[in-house]
Amino acid sequence: MPDRKLRRVHEEGHCTKFMVVVDDSPECESAVYFSAHRARNTNSQLVMLYVSEPEEFGHWLRVEEIHREENEKTAAAVFRLYRHKLNNWGFENIEITEVVRHGDKSEEILATIDDDVDISFLVLGASTSNEGPGQLVSWVAGQGAGTFPIPIVIIPGTLELAEIEALA
Repeated sequence: MPDRKLRRVHEEGHCTKFMVVVDDSPECESAVYFSAHRARNTNSQLVMLYVSEPEEFGHWLRVEEIHREENEKTAAAVFRLYRHKLNNWGFENIEITEVVRHGDKSEEILATIDDDVDISFLVLGASTSNEGPGQLVSWVAGQGAGTFPIPIVIIPGTLELAEIEALA
């Protein structure tokens, strides 16, 4: 068995968490909507992860610091947007954790899952773009969903919110 932490959701003080990687992509809204429904319907929690991917600035440390500060502000704005949407959708009573990480997106997703033994599902939205299902869905499929540490739920980009609600 690979070196993975056992999920502890059935132990006292722990509960299931649905994790969504949030950004400004249209498919992200579907993933957040589905996760919020599942969290409410199963008395679980929602984790919204924002990953700030670094850019190469060489020896320009101050420029890198400014870039990081700008990404923190962007993350806060994305969290505000989705909290507002969640409140409008009637999910003001679910517990939400906001996580900001800096680094390679795939590495930070795996590190977040490893750090929180209650994260039980990764929920992603698939794009309907001609360019493919999206960076994260392609990464999960390419890196081998069969070896991923938790189940992955992919929400098709063609589903309307009412259809997502019916499935959740």
